[in-house]
Amino acid sequence: MLAALEAGGNPSSVHVAGRKARAAVEDARETVAMFAGAGPGDVIFTSGGTEALALALGGAVAGATEAGGRITRLLVSAIEHPAVLANAEAVARRTGSVGLEIQPVTADGVLDLEELGRSLREGNGRALVAVMAANNETGVIQPGEQVAALTREAGALLLVDAVQAAGKTDLKPLAAAADYLALSAHKLGGPSGVGALIARDGAPLAPQVLGGGQEKRRRAGTENLSGITGFGAAAAAAAAALNAEVPRLAALRDRFEQGMMALLPDLVIFGAAAPRLANTSLFAWAPMKAETAVMALDLEGVMVSSGAACSSGKVARSHVLQAMGVPGDLAASALRVSFGWNSGEAEVEAALAAFDKLARRARARAA
Repeated sequence: MLAALEAGGNPSSVHVAGRKARAAVEDARETVAMFAGAGPGDVIFTSGGTEALALALGGAVAGATEAGGRITRLLVSAIEHPAVLANAEAVARRTGSVGLEIQPVTADGVLDLEELGRSLREGNGRALVAVMAANNETGVIQPGEQVAALTREAGALLLVDAVQAAGKTDLKPLAAAADYLALSAHKLGGPSGVGALIARDGAPLAPQVLGGGQEKRRRAGTENLSGITGFGAAAAAAAAALNAEVPRLAALRDRFEQGMMALLPDLVIFGAAAPRLANTSLFAWAPMKAETAVMALDLEGVMVSSGAACSSGKVARSHVLQAMGVPGDLAASALRVSFGWNSGEAEVEAALAAFDKLARRARARAA
């Protein structure tokens, strides 16, 4: 990234600096494509995962209409990231002719394949199905290949949000099965503000950001040269570390959860019975409310996130836990812990010690 910043140059310019910038962008494109198991021509760089998802949803509907194969239905799982849910709602509202159908999940947070199959069989019109590779709150891995088989059988299109799963599982089977797949560099340890949409050759896609011919006229705007090169470097590093990093993170997560269960025998770990990403744990202990715990743990040097969504100073119930049927009082205590490349056993032990202190205080107040 530093080399790209120092070199400068607009990748669309034909002078020496421009050509060097173009070469750096294309090198990164090839690396990201190999990381995801796609072709370089399928990779469209964006400002992040949110824009990639918005481009896929809006671009697929508009592109299919232009091609004469109109999409009339958006089938979206109930646990999708707000970037999918909000953009799907916007597309349905803007077009007036596309229906939005929310698909249910099981109590473990796994997409209900039987219900999805029924929706695809019984609904009228061509559908675009949006299913994440793994949930960003629970870490639960979704049955992507089964979803792909159902969508193919129904003649539908498939959008996979792989932002959370990238670097933590092999994306190649999903990329081969999906029509659209979204990525974000910062989830790989790369820079914020850059992502990519991988659009299968032939999948309908109309540009949503206009004004220039960049990205083969699929996304206008001067390329974020330093961000894109950082994305490429992060993708290469993540690919090289995948086989060793996943079991290492799984061991840390399991040690943490075992320690938490020893401290709090009535702890609830969400999605524990389903396949999960190695680095994610979402749990709740009813006597310890999330907003209080986040602040108290931060004072102990332990950074966690709440399973609830905050808006305008008010804590709302997590839509993911709501879709899983989790009672409101338990959902209000949900906390998420994530492990990364810089996490080790010392961090796990420090976190357990901080939770032990918090639990002791909670029990003392209740006594």
